[in-house]
Amino acid sequence: YYYYYYFKYTLSPSSWRDYILKCLLVTSNLLFTVLGLVTLVVGLWGLINKESFAQEKISGIGTDPMLLFTFLGFILALLSLMGCVGALRENMCLLRNFSAVVLVLVVAQVLAVVVLYSLQGQIEDYLHSGMLAAMVRYQDDLDLRFITDEIQTGLQCCGADTYRDWGINVYFNCSAPGVQACGVPPSCCIDPLENGTVWNSQCGVGAQKLDEFSAQSVIFLGGCMGSISRWIEQHSGVIVTVVIILLGGRNSEHYQVNFRYVDETVCNKSI
Repeated sequence: YYYYYYFKYTLSPSSWRDYILKCLLVTSNLLFTVLGLVTLVVGLWGLINKESFAQEKISGIGTDPMLLFTFLGFILALLSLMGCVGALRENMCLLRNFSAVVLVLVVAQVLAVVVLYSLQGQIEDYLHSGMLAAMVRYQDDLDLRFITDEIQTGLQCCGADTYRDWGINVYFNCSAPGVQACGVPPSCCIDPLENGTVWNSQCGVGAQKLDEFSAQSVIFLGGCMGSISRWIEQHSGVIVTVVIILLGGRNSEHYQVNFRYVDETVCNKSI
């Protein structure tokens, strides 16, 4: 009961308010620090696993998607750690810097949402061009292959607009000399696992030669651009909710820091 009576009779309402704000700041920033560290580790793991730091590959590291994960994870962990330490140590210099960066991030996120909403047509064209570019470099870039396979498997689609789009790839083009000529990747197949256990890399061979009626029992016929549009429409509520939570969370941290700063400044002047 000692701590109960201590907090009850020694802490004023303003002290309780500061204590709650401090707990909220520390807790929220700890969560974002963990998230940032996880993202950082994933990025570093991807770079190391693909040997991106090797001498023969170091020149292309600037275009490696895992580098973006590493950078974002580092920035998020560093920023959240700054807010966490500033709240624990009640260091107003750290908290003011943290608040300023959070305010910039909130404004940038709002602007990004507005730009994305106003440029929907251009973004769709960009995604379409990006999908076709990924298909062209499917065998040459492991990252693009992984992303393309995940999209096609997850959304049950094949190609950008139709399964015959894979003809733009030099290996899947019908004029190619290899076994993959006139075929599609295994991620286009309805059942890419042979006997439910073994990945059948030849399940899409010759699929482009088939008409749609024959191909529908082997591969997904629909393009991924239409599937992506339908997925966004179906999950628009979840996407908006996540954006609001992220903006609200960061905005509340900015408010909490400013509230503590103003409160402390008023107290110091009164003293």
